[in-house]
Amino acid sequence: MPSALPFLEFGADRDTAEVTVLMLHGLGADGHDFADVAHMICEAARPQAWRFVLPHAETIPVTINMGMTMPAWYDILALSHPRAVDWETVTKSEQLIEELLRQEKAGKVFLAGFSQGAAMALQVGLKNQDSIAGILALSGYLLEDDSHPVPSPARDIPVGLFHGDDDEVVPLQAAQESFASLKASRYSPSLKIYPHLGHSVNQAEVQDLFEWLIQHS
Repeated sequence: MPSALPFLEFGADRDTAEVTVLMLHGLGADGHDFADVAHMICEAARPQAWRFVLPHAETIPVTINMGMTMPAWYDILALSHPRAVDWETVTKSEQLIEELLRQEKAGKVFLAGFSQGAAMALQVGLKNQDSIAGILALSGYLLEDDSHPVPSPARDIPVGLFHGDDDEVVPLQAAQESFASLKASRYSPSLKIYPHLGHSVNQAEVQDLFEWLIQHS
């Protein structure tokens, strides 16, 4: 078993949390990237005891960035849609994230992520449907190819996709194709599109995330 990931914690502790969100950052970032969002949502949820766990990905070489090492959940080989990836690195991160999931005790545990982290939230969440309450994917995409199809639904798990229509890194088309693929696999995802939003998160999206979490908690 790979070693555990380091992480930041916000809100309630593991033993008292009613809702936990495991939030995965994007390529080249770390858990601090969503610290402000985590703090804001935990405060807004009071008096309910909410908890955010923000892990830091391991540092690995990334092919599309000329092999430079950086925090990444997996190696991206080409900027195709779906992404061409090194599946061994995907599998390693899956195991690390699943280890974090097993440690959480809240009655509702959500997997969420941004960009590459969103891809991992979908990847891990769809394989662990009985362990989580839902999946949030911000500016992300499904990891799939002929050898790695979308897992079949074990239940009607909530899946929320959120994406800006001016995203220059992960085009809106990637989210739309992921939405279609999930629908074809008999899931019932939602897709919220934000006008004039690039590869980032704005205040309206954060509010929508909070409301989505409340709805499914």
